[in-house]
Amino acid sequence: EGREKRERVQTMFADLAPVYDRVNRVISLSGDRRWRLAAVRTLDLSAGDSVVDICCGTGDFMLPLRAVVGASGLVVGLDFCAPMLERARAKQVPGELATSDACALPLVSGCVDAVTIGWGLRNVSDLEAALREAFRILKPGGRLANLDMARPKFGPVHAISRRLFGPLLKVAGARAGKPDAYVYLAESTHRFVSREKLAAAMVAAGFSEVRFRDFALGHVCLHVAKKPS
Repeated sequence: EGREKRERVQTMFADLAPVYDRVNRVISLSGDRRWRLAAVRTLDLSAGDSVVDICCGTGDFMLPLRAVVGASGLVVGLDFCAPMLERARAKQVPGELATSDACALPLVSGCVDAVTIGWGLRNVSDLEAALREAFRILKPGGRLANLDMARPKFGPVHAISRRLFGPLLKVAGARAGKPDAYVYLAESTHRFVSREKLAAAMVAAGFSEVRFRDFALGHVCLHVAKKPS
């Protein structure tokens, strides 16, 4: 946890950057694109709105966000791993990119209409601090949409997932030349807080109207929350 986790995760994602998109498409059967679209629809964004994608990685959230806010809107992607941002720039994602830690965002309070986070919170060094920062930069009435892996709630699915998910990720990682990193990603899913505890952490950070929705038989969970007006 803390600084040690931050440094190790940063190094790991720097190593993963060249294969990250390709392996994600394979692991999710391209479902990650559909889940991002579903997340964007919950934000009630309009043309001209501003949105920040925290832990943006290679920028996959930024295309559907730009499609909603239009050319007059502002889309910013922030990530603490420079090689991931380099991949995003190479893809010419439609928005501004900058290096930033999710726990200490370089933005003034109350400056954006929405915040998205995709598969990032389980990797931050301080979950509560990251949620407080997301809350801080939102305008009153602004919304947060967070996508991340989750543990299936249905017993048989959970048992099968626990037995197969790690080995499958390890195989996918091995084929991409990054077996150790994908072992970590599998374990981080099982160690991450439950969907209920994450919702409670959002409330503790100040958010209201927190709700969540599962995808992929409970392997992925979308949390949506609002900053009170």
